[in-house]
Amino acid sequence: MPSAALPTPAREQQQRQVVVPSNPSEPAPELRVAANVVSYFRFNALIDRASVEIEGRSVRFQWVDVGERLIAVEPSVDLGADEKLVVRVRYRDGASPAAATLVLVSHPTLVDKEVEVVRQPRSREALEAALAEKEAELTTLKARCGESGPAGLIFSGRIDWKGVQARRIEDMPTGTQGGLKVVEGMGYRAGPWALAVVRVRNLPGQSPWVAGTARLTRADGTPVKVHSVDMDKAQLGPGEEGFVAVEPESPYWKVGQVFRLEVLDKSGARRLPILEVAL
Repeated sequence: MPSAALPTPAREQQQRQVVVPSNPSEPAPELRVAANVVSYFRFNALIDRASVEIEGRSVRFQWVDVGERLIAVEPSVDLGADEKLVVRVRYRDGASPAAATLVLVSHPTLVDKEVEVVRQPRSREALEAALAEKEAELTTLKARCGESGPAGLIFSGRIDWKGVQARRIEDMPTGTQGGLKVVEGMGYRAGPWALAVVRVRNLPGQSPWVAGTARLTRADGTPVKVHSVDMDKAQLGPGEEGFVAVEPESPYWKVGQVFRLEVLDKSGARRLPILEVAL
């Protein structure tokens, strides 16, 4: 008679702590799981439940539960000797590192029953570099604030005795392109600067849109250098509206010239319907 199959030896259940590296190039911590054993991974910060990704979730696990600080998994089968399943999760607090990557593996004699997942504290050098970057940003913002307001505009020379002339974009595109629609627009012109401002709607069902680059050309096709492209929002979600401002180089043309304006997203794939704007 054939001999009966030997039962799988019971694994020793352990409790331990793993550290999420601050450098994404460093190897991810490995967590040991086993069939029919529930493993609990506790995070020391709130996690984004919707962001949790577990490879093989539908075929390798008989139970998975995700909470505000906890992920619990129970594999239905043991993983192969060289098999690794990746778990990805983002934190909600925005601190660094913003995300954690864990690797689930199998061990012949051990299983992690409870694991505390903590983030590696940032080094002194990294903190000093981040602080220097924020101080530089603050200095720039203070300089901008010093130039804001009517008095600041006069002191900086951004507005002179000629003031600012504004012209509404009359011939608005009626259609859409790339899931985008231009709602309205204005062209502004002062002595040392010009600005084209358009109100944009990202249609429902579209992916988020962020203005990236702009092209400004004369009627004869001659390009004009664009100084900056700014939005009043970080991005336009589906169905959202926002303003996009395009500033060309210091104008050397007569007031009221008409230009062809194209605004593209950062990928260059989605652009606004082409506008004719007077600056």
